[in-house]
Amino acid sequence: MAFEQGQADKETKGQADKATGEHILLSSPLALVPASSVQKEYISALGLDVGRKRIGVAGCDRTGLIATGITTIGRTSFERDVEQFRQLVTERQVQLLVVGLPYSMDGSLGFQAREVQKFAKRLAKALKLPVEYVDERLTSFQAEQMLIAEKRSPSRHKELIDRKAASLILQQWLDTRRANSKRTLASAD
Repeated sequence: MAFEQGQADKETKGQADKATGEHILLSSPLALVPASSVQKEYISALGLDVGRKRIGVAGCDRTGLIATGITTIGRTSFERDVEQFRQLVTERQVQLLVVGLPYSMDGSLGFQAREVQKFAKRLAKALKLPVEYVDERLTSFQAEQMLIAEKRSPSRHKELIDRKAASLILQQWLDTRRANSKRTLASAD
């Protein structure tokens, strides 16, 4: 027995995707698919490990699963830094900056953390992007340990350490974001 389009709408009225409350009618009159399985939320973020001399930069794949080191920017002037970031933002269609904040071991914000915040706020304003912060304690140490495990000298690969630290910062943010969205979906059920 064939259903007409109007009957299919009546049959499915009130059935919606649990997560979003939406449903999508595809070409077949009975082909209702949850909106969450058709529409993917993509993210393009840059992770930054801000130092006095260099800024390690990492990016993520569009699905927000994997962070990868992209480049290390040698700091010269704020204007030059902004120009280099502007190119990355345009190329990668960046939506957000994730900046590692170097908390002290006791959890307080020290001098360096306040300097990083000041720089990040100025950069975010210049690029017209939102900024989020991640606790970056020990990321540079972890990056150095990764290099040692690869039998590379940390003292000869400072830029690589900065990129790896930036990717650890961004990966931490991506993992937290994904865990929070799973918790939100679970509590909606």
